[in-house]
Amino acid sequence: MKATGVPAIAGAHLFEPTLHSDERGFFCRTFDADVVRSAGLDPDAFVQDSVSRSARGVLRGLHLRSGAGEAKLVRCSYGRIFDVVVDLRADSPTYLGRVFLELSGDAQTTLYIPAGCAHGFQTLTATADVSYRIDRRHDPAEDVTIAFDDPELAIPWPLPALSTSPRDREAPSLAEVLRRREK
Repeated sequence: MKATGVPAIAGAHLFEPTLHSDERGFFCRTFDADVVRSAGLDPDAFVQDSVSRSARGVLRGLHLRSGAGEAKLVRCSYGRIFDVVVDLRADSPTYLGRVFLELSGDAQTTLYIPAGCAHGFQTLTATADVSYRIDRRHDPAEDVTIAFDDPELAIPWPLPALSTSPRDREAPSLAEVLRRREK
């Protein structure tokens, strides 16, 4: 497994496993505490694992946590997704930086998203499973959502948003979320 930084988002990392493939399929390690530690992260900080399954065109996000935020490891374990991270940490050297990348079950790459960054994705295949390893217990009172179609962000979603949650459809603009955070 190899860890590399993501220049557009300070503190973000990609963890790329070594796939061992043969006629049966593949095997790989998707989490290695020593590799995580070598990237400057505490592997013991993660307290909750979750998974979502989405159909093609489903768009989830952009989500983040208020207060202390929430760091997470995100991996597409099956299918393919278009993944988006937006840096909303006012003191970050990459403030308002964005990264767009594809995560897939074939590659099993994990993306580390620092606390204070918004995250969203769109499913590119008939089905995609996305696994999350999170460093704080979920508190719905801290949920923050930003409009996925905000023109200021100009996210190049590859497909029409065929399905979103009511929360995501009704989300405020980035400017509105930033105004609320300043209060």
